[in-house]
Order: sequence, then C-alpha cells, then structure tokens
Amino acid sequence: MHVLKLIFKNAFRHKLRTFLTVLGVTIAILAFGLLRTVISAWYAGVEASSASRLVTRNAVSLIFPLPLSYREKIRQIEGVKGVSYGTWFGGIYIDEKNFFANYAMEPKTYLEMYPEIIIPPDHMAAFLRDRKGAVAGRKLVERFGWKIGDIITLKGTIFPGNWDFVLRGIYRGRDNTVDETAFFFQWDYLNETLKKAGRSWTGQVGWYLIVIRDPGIAADVSLRIDKTFKNSLAETLTETEKAFQLSFIAMSEAIVIAIQLVSFVIIFIIMAVVANTMAMTARERIGEYAVFKTLGFGGLHISGLIFGESMVITMTGGVLGILLTFPAAKIFSETLSAYFPVFNVATETIYMDIAASFLVASIAGIFPAWRAVNIRIADGLRRIG
Repeated sequence: MHVLKLIFKNAFRHKLRTFLTVLGVTIAILAFGLLRTVISAWYAGVEASSASRLVTRNAVSLIFPLPLSYREKIRQIEGVKGVSYGTWFGGIYIDEKNFFANYAMEPKTYLEMYPEIIIPPDHMAAFLRDRKGAVAGRKLVERFGWKIGDIITLKGTIFPGNWDFVLRGIYRGRDNTVDETAFFFQWDYLNETLKKAGRSWTGQVGWYLIVIRDPGIAADVSLRIDKTFKNSLAETLTETEKAFQLSFIAMSEAIVIAIQLVSFVIIFIIMAVVANTMAMTARERIGEYAVFKTLGFGGLHISGLIFGESMVITMTGGVLGILLTFPAAKIFSETLSAYFPVFNVATETIYMDIAASFLVASIAGIFPAWRAVNIRIADGLRRIG
C-alpha cells in the first residue's frame, strides 16, 4: 500500500507536466481509436457478409448488365438454394451531397436472403402492393425527416429522368453491424418504365444474388455458374459476397494503408512524449533513488517505482481517451453517415487502445529505470540540494 501511495504521489507531484502528458496521451488514444474505427467501418460490409451468399455479375465489369433469362439457368445449378437479382440505380436526392445507396431489386426473394434486415409486416405488405413503393433504412429516414407515405423523387444518373417513389416501409438492422442507410424499390417498376420509354437495360439486371445450400461448396458452385455462361454474349464472374465487397475496398486500398500507418505513427509520437516526461522525472529524482539505495532498496524496487509512475500517467490518459472515443464516434457517425453507414467502436479497437497504452507506458519507463538503477550512490547523493 505504501508503494502504491508513493507511486501516485510521484505521478502527480509536478501537476502541470503530468496534466499535459495525460492530455497528450488522451488525444493520441482518442485519435488512434477513431482511426481504427474508420478502418473497421471501411470493412463493415465485408464483416457483415454471409458465407452462404454468392454474387454473380458481368465478367467485364459491374456496369455491364446480365440478361434476366440467366435466373432460371442459375436456379437449376446443383447447390443453389435460391436466386434473386438487383440493379444499382444511382439516383440523386435533391443534391449530389445527399448520397446514399439506392437500387432496384426483386422484393420477395431478395429480402428473404437478408434476414438481418427487419421490416414490419404491415410495411412489407404495403411495399409489395405498390409498384412505385420503396423501403428505406431507419437512419436514412431520420436523416431526411421522411415518414411513411412521403413521395421521394430521385434524379436518375444511369437512368435519366425524375423518378417518384412512395415510402412504404422503414427497415432496421438486426444488430448494429447492419447498414440502415440504404434505399430500395421494386425492379419491375424500373423495368416497366424503361420498356415504355424504349430505353436499353430492359429485361436486364445488374447482378444476381445467390444463396447456396452449404458454404463449403461456394467455390464449386461459382465455377459451375461461370462455366454455364462461358462463351456467351454476357459471361459471368461469380464470387462470395465477402470477395465481392473486398473488390470495392481494393479500389481504395492505398487510403486504408495510409490510415493504418498514421494510426501507428500517433502511438510512436506519444511514446516519445511520455518517454521525455519520464526521463525528466527520473533525472530530477536521482538523489532520491540514491537514498533508497543507501537504505537497502534494490534495483527491482526502484524500477517498479518508475514503471508504476509511467503506468499511472499513461493509463490515466488511455482510459480517458477510450471513454471519449464513444461520444466522438457517435458524432462522426452522424456527420459521415453517407460514407460510413456502420460506424461502431469495435471491441478489438478497445483492446488495441489498452495494448497501445500499456506498450507506451512500458517502453517509456525503460531508459529512466535503467539510468536510476545503474547510477552510483555517491553520484546520486551529489544531486541532493
């Protein structure tokens, strides 16, 4: 108890220096936690992917369509449990800054494949009855202040013109890893409108979503599907939903790597700050450590005092940084919801914060402890006064 009391008194003996050091550690851990959360948010779609779902798209690029006639052929392939389809719409709501994912899909089969998307039964029934009906995520509805029955107009980019939709349903996620900012409507409405206007893409879809009977046969089923349409006018590329999501992240891989590097650079910088604080502290107390030695205290005891002080200062800042990460992440989530639909502080991020704080505290105390242990008693006593 006396040792712990001494460690805490030493840690806060120079209050201004300790406060500034704790503040620096707090800011560093907060920044580190937020950057790691950004990386987690970047991979949120990958983590939420199901091993039982495959995505089939045009082998050339996602921007090229596939014939609707492929659906029945895919359904007959061994290992396939269900097939649905969708098309990226890319509409703009009022202004380009109001970006959110919006696409057309076959409502019954598509939503059955996503049990994590929860729609009230009355909302679902109203959505299926109305050909111009649409369903939006809870966060998206809150963002724009929509309510059931509102007419929402999207300006088409891929499919030019103004498209009116009636909000018939609001969905929520089964847990906080589900994107609640998407907007989707019936593919039939898109197809019929394009057909009446005599435009291209009639009877074509952007991708097929496939549920397989066993995740272990994903590779085999993918090969069978692609082999079925080999040498056709629209060859296919089938991959797991996770691989499909990773293909988008690969386009911005350099940014992800840069964020990861910056997060670790922050830790190295704060490590230097804490090490400097501990070096100054040890230099000021060399005389005290010499007195300890004359009283018979060994190097282990002196090292414990120095490392303990480093731990108290660093872990205080670390805990404050972790506590501030949650409200900061909430603010970021509300501000950047268009770019990061899922922005949650992961448990792994907290563990990394704790590990980073412990590492900084340990390394920062090494040199001061070594110096205090190895200084001669006579040299240390000369510092007194």
